[in-house]
Amino acid sequence: MGKDSKFNWQAVLTSINTNVLTAIKRMDTYGLRVLLVVDDDRHLLGIITDGDVRRYLLKQASLEASIESVMNKNPITASISESQDQLLMRMRSLGILHLPIVDEERRVIGMETFNSIYDKNTRDNWVVFMAGGMGKRLHPLTIDCPKPLLKIGDKPIIEILLENFTKCGFRNFYFSVNYKADMIRDYFGSGARWGVQIQYIEENDVLGTAGSLSLLPSVPEKPFFVVNSDILTNINFGHLLDYHQEQKIKTNATLCVMEHQHTVPFGVVSINDVDHKLISIEEKPTTNYFVNAGIYILEPDVLQHLSFNLYCDMPNFLMSLVRQGLSVSTFPIREYWLDIGHHDNLLRAATDYLEVFS
Repeated sequence: MGKDSKFNWQAVLTSINTNVLTAIKRMDTYGLRVLLVVDDDRHLLGIITDGDVRRYLLKQASLEASIESVMNKNPITASISESQDQLLMRMRSLGILHLPIVDEERRVIGMETFNSIYDKNTRDNWVVFMAGGMGKRLHPLTIDCPKPLLKIGDKPIIEILLENFTKCGFRNFYFSVNYKADMIRDYFGSGARWGVQIQYIEENDVLGTAGSLSLLPSVPEKPFFVVNSDILTNINFGHLLDYHQEQKIKTNATLCVMEHQHTVPFGVVSINDVDHKLISIEEKPTTNYFVNAGIYILEPDVLQHLSFNLYCDMPNFLMSLVRQGLSVSTFPIREYWLDIGHHDNLLRAATDYLEVFS
């Protein structure tokens, strides 16, 4: 058990003295989304997953802290006597993707993952690209070309996104189009050139990043993506979908967020509200925020909360779900991400593309 896996499971063993930043780098290096925390004799002390790390990042806590503060100290394990069918059944029933294999003394002797047992080549979840905007902030470039077709390097922005999704196994796409829709249709057609199926949602009026979902021809059977087509990112969308589905409490939607720093270039003065006397002066303070990254996963049943063919943007839609008591999770992006909404970032994207995507 574990010896026949398609990965070197020993590469995910790590010491409890490892800090969070090092753990993140190791996960990225080995391409697995888990680390097994062991002592010098390889006794299992805990497990840390990509999801654990991202929830920790949402707290904006120190990356220099030990992974002991992040790891699950009571992970589910399996024995060498269990068959792969039994392991697969356990992982499905528990909603987990990794099972450390331990001996009677709780020493790690291997690891199995859901994908190593059941190699899932394709994902049939829908992906909806919001590609109908006019891109006014990018005039004059978008006067004759819709923003999703503006090129980064030698490819349109939306093609880079499409190819990122196809690498993760996604095959079913919808393009919500309005401004210069014919140009987008002419370029992508049915999607056969990329080995995918593309269908089009035609907005006669601007409906916003949520409103056009009311025009979908049917309700999807599984969670589906909604993605702004003016972003550049190398995020693994398969991992994002796994994160959405692994939540301990069922979530109705997941919103991707990016941490953003804002520094005030002056000394900020605090004044007493009563007598208007000086309290403090803080030179050039920096504030950290989480900002909307324009990538969402929605459960199919949330579509019933949209009105047919009426304008609704995604932030207001998500907040309406929250007000109704539904659950909206957040997923912090630590990979490359850039909003290509204005000229400066379009120029930056051209340089970044060669470095990040080459």
